[in-house]
Amino acid sequence: MTPREGSWFAAAATLLCLGMIALLSWGGRAQDDALVVYCSHDSTYSEEILRDFERESGIRLVVRFDTEATKSIGLINLLIAERENPQCDVFWNNEVLGTMKLQKLGLLQPYKGEGFARIPAKYKADDGSWTGFAARLRVFIVNTEKMAATHEAIFQRLNAFGEDGLSRVAMAKPLFGTTLTQYVALWGEAGGEETKWRHQRLRDRGLLEVNGNSVVKDLVAVGRCDFGWTDTDDYFLAVDEGQPVEMVPVFMTCEHAICVPNSVSIIRGTSRVEAARKLVDFLLSKQVETRLACSPSRQIPLGPAAFAELPEEVQELKLWSERSVDLKPLGDAHAACLSWLQSEYLQ
Repeated sequence: MTPREGSWFAAAATLLCLGMIALLSWGGRAQDDALVVYCSHDSTYSEEILRDFERESGIRLVVRFDTEATKSIGLINLLIAERENPQCDVFWNNEVLGTMKLQKLGLLQPYKGEGFARIPAKYKADDGSWTGFAARLRVFIVNTEKMAATHEAIFQRLNAFGEDGLSRVAMAKPLFGTTLTQYVALWGEAGGEETKWRHQRLRDRGLLEVNGNSVVKDLVAVGRCDFGWTDTDDYFLAVDEGQPVEMVPVFMTCEHAICVPNSVSIIRGTSRVEAARKLVDFLLSKQVETRLACSPSRQIPLGPAAFAELPEEVQELKLWSERSVDLKPLGDAHAACLSWLQSEYLQ
């Protein structure tokens, strides 16, 4: 190589390196400018809402969704693992107990904005660490070609000792999501020993345990199972598909329903505080709650809403939700119940 060729090669290499550094730096800044959202709510309903916020606010989002098989708990564990180096700015959870765990660990940054103010105290942290919105109810989904959709018929089947046992009854494994919330509510009301006894009784009699509420819905809708436990959003999917199903609310003592809000929180340590607050207020707005109520999931607005603007089905759900179990005091019950369930299923 001649001196001139060597000089040209060195100059070209330098320019290439500088170009790569500039490109990488630009990409890093672009990524740094984005608001990172972890979301365990179904992307079918949440993604369009998040993209609308992006368009309206001009704030770019990077969204990480969870999967049906590990709803909420996967992202909860990820946030705990990242506690020393947070990667997430805003967490949209599809329930509240896991969010309360993050609050207890000090991973959430309190914020009391416009959205917080419109949600009843029962559905939000006193210090503003998290706020609930757009709830679902736990219900029995019943195939009306197989049995009557009444509490009496359901309890008769649960307590009968026939040859089939409960092999035609389905429930999601209670390790995560709203099925876990149902178990925690029972733990808080009846105690650990009673919860364990009821659970073992169901399993001994052949209860069909599956990976998620949507699977329960599918099994009941096609008649493989006569009934099962699921959520209102999955139930309404079966209704919209024209399946022969009806729902019966799951009631605790004194006919308290199990109302499971979504929740939103800001992760402590974010450098994008103002953008995070804007997203939180957007999700907690009347417009978003009404939009989710009118969506196929028919979610229940927790803040003030024009009752007449809600679908008839949601009006009924809202009446049931007004007498619901208070989940806020169940943090200790959640930890104890989940620890026991993990020993049952993961060891």
